[in-house]
Amino acid sequence: MNASLNKVFHTRAGTGLTILRLIIGITFMLHGSQKLFGAFGGYGLEGTGQYMDSLGLHPGYLMALLSGCAEFFGGVAFFIGLLVRPAAIAMAFLLLMAIFSVHIHNGFFMANNGYEYALALLAGVVAVFFDGAGKLSIDRKIAG
Repeated sequence: MNASLNKVFHTRAGTGLTILRLIIGITFMLHGSQKLFGAFGGYGLEGTGQYMDSLGLHPGYLMALLSGCAEFFGGVAFFIGLLVRPAAIAMAFLLLMAIFSVHIHNGFFMANNGYEYALALLAGVVAVFFDGAGKLSIDRKIAG
């Protein structure tokens, strides 16, 4: 296998990180479903786009589409364990944007809409980026 591709697929992670990857994947799929499809009480692209516009993230509809796709498809990638490192990059960028554009001004705690939850997800995403998808992943099977 090409050395560059091997860096993408290689994993040294074990069962613990696999469990973390699965939970993060489900979480992101559900959040992305809220943005893209209006599922689970979400506002869909129109409502999320209006919210993003109100935050100064223009054009709001495009930002909603991009963040919804990063969440949903990044979550799918995490859940099945395929191309988790590229997905982790997209999700880490998304989380940093959320922290600094929405949550940072509210302090740390989630009860005040702070950045606590986004930071915890960011830590998990970064851990998966560095150690790979772990056991029970397509990446592991591809890397051999």
